[in-house]
Amino acid sequence: MVLLMLPFRRAKSKHDERRQVRVWIIGLGLVFPIVVLAALLAYGLSIGERLLPRAGDDVVHVGAQGRLSNWTITYENAPDQTTEGTLHIPAGRPVDVAITTADVIHSFWVPRLAGKLDAIPGRVNVLRIEADAPGDYAGLSAEFSGTGYDRLIFTVTAHDAAGWDNFLRGDLE
Repeated sequence: MVLLMLPFRRAKSKHDERRQVRVWIIGLGLVFPIVVLAALLAYGLSIGERLLPRAGDDVVHVGAQGRLSNWTITYENAPDQTTEGTLHIPAGRPVDVAITTADVIHSFWVPRLAGKLDAIPGRVNVLRIEADAPGDYAGLSAEFSGTGYDRLIFTVTAHDAAGWDNFLRGDLE
């Protein structure tokens, strides 16, 4: 309210009036928005850079194939493991999820771990996710893909190091 009222106060002289105009137009109209937008741009670029799928020794690669009824997950580190409706990942390590679909367009979305990415027939899109701590995270398909699409949910289970090793060996709890 104070900022709203300040432009309406009367200047004592023409010099004060010019100074007020400079402060409001140049200072708060140009400089302030430029500084705020530059800070937001720098923050967005740094966060976005971390989310890009890049090669690395600690990156885990999994595949997620959407179907009308569920998500089928495959694991590069455990070729014999396939799960339905549950994605197992190690906590604290980046995971590249290769997303595709067998039928119609779906959206792979785990709100607490990463943004949303579409699964398009005939294409493979890669999404990087990373869980900071072990636990279960809810995932869903946020794309209308026919009747019952709102029930196309899945769980991402992030394991600690020992739990991830157990999963790779096939020893699920």
